This record gives sequence, structure tokens and C-alpha cells, in this order.
Amino acid sequence: MNDIEILFAEDSADDALLTMRALKKSGFLNRVHHVKDGAEALDFMYCQGTYSKRNSQEKPKLILLDLKMPKISGMEVLEKLKTDPNFQSIPIIILTSSKEDPDIQKCYALGANSYIAKPVESDNFFQVIKEIGLYWMILSQLPD
Repeated sequence: MNDIEILFAEDSADDALLTMRALKKSGFLNRVHHVKDGAEALDFMYCQGTYSKRNSQEKPKLILLDLKMPKISGMEVLEKLKTDPNFQSIPIIILTSSKEDPDIQKCYALGANSYIAKPVESDNFFQVIKEIGLYWMILSQLPD
């Protein structure tokens, strides 16, 4: 688990595959850990369950979070992490198919750093993922 810089929470196999391809094409794939639901995302962050042996001092620098996931929703994950002083400074980018204004408003109110509706066309999607990686992993100064 060393050097994980991006935690990517996405339950859709198709969306996950597209995102991972885009991250690979952008040179970020080797530093991404993909989880399939909100419960697994929280287990990863809190070093519980499958991740109980993970070093709790090694935190991702960025979280890409889908909203509509099984077990625990992305909204619940966002709220839990942004109210925890140990994780508040980690940027959380909502990457979801929902373009509903109430979702957007609530995510920002809970502390999301950005809200991006997934483009349907794969060419646009690849560009969006590349720009996310460029901005958040290279240009933006993130806390250690």
C-alpha cells in the first residue's frame, strides 16, 4: 500500500475501468487504489477490515468519490471524512453521474473540494481525468 496517492471509490465496473484507463494514460495509475463501495473506502481510510494492517500514517493525497454506491453512499463517506480532523485536509473530488442541484449543494456544504459530473463521451472523460490529475497531483500544493 506504500505510495498510494489517490483513493478512488467507484462501484460501476464500466466507470471504474474508464477512469483507471484515463489515469493510466495520464501517468497516475500506479499510485491509485480502487475500492468498490463506501464501506470499503472507510475501511481503507480507517485501516479496518481488509485494510487493518495498512499503515495509518500513509494517507492518500486525493480522494475521487462517486456518490451513489452500495453499503455506504459517497455522501456519507464525504461527511465522515470531512468531519474527522485526521482527514479534513485531504481534497475530495466528487466524480459522479448526478447533475442534481441538491447533490451539488450538499456536497459542497459537507466540504467537497470539487464536484464533477462524469461526461458521457469517453474522449471528454479522458480529458477530465487527465486535468484532475494534473491539477490536484501536480499543480496544487497539498498538505503532507
